[in-house]
Amino acid sequence: MKTKDITLTAMMTALICVAGPLSLWIGPIPLSLASFAVYMAGAILGAKRGTAAVALYLVIGFCGIPVFSGFTGGLPRLAGVTGGYLVGYLPCAYLTGLGADSSPDSPRFCRSLLPAMLLGTAVLYLVGTAWFVILTGSSVSAALSACVLPFLPGDAFKILAVSFLALPVRKAVYR
Repeated sequence: MKTKDITLTAMMTALICVAGPLSLWIGPIPLSLASFAVYMAGAILGAKRGTAAVALYLVIGFCGIPVFSGFTGGLPRLAGVTGGYLVGYLPCAYLTGLGADSSPDSPRFCRSLLPAMLLGTAVLYLVGTAWFVILTGSSVSAALSACVLPFLPGDAFKILAVSFLALPVRKAVYR
């Protein structure tokens, strides 16, 4: 990796660490800005480096630094009922990054990025909700009602925001 790549990955990790604790609890799962930063990591850095930024964020949180929702960290949070959503950030960043990597030229960038973020979000929800169901023993329908439906409007807004912001930021970063 080049120095610039390492620096950008560290900066994106820092963005996720700053956004992650900013959350509102709206039931068993918090509404957090971390997913916005995860989308940005994949969209700007691509699949490999975006996923590396998220992995570093998870390691930092695992070590007990309060970078998870509500300024928490440590193994109990990562292994708890919200841990599946934290782990789900990895495939979300990777899939988003694949969309960004597949067409870095401006006309096709947004057309491939949007479906990639939607797919990444679906996998994020799948991993997080399955984890939640396993740990809580709740039904799938109850978990979907508590852990997915309330977050759809916010995630749609985040995806649209990243769709508009990612290309100009990516162009500025890779001049």
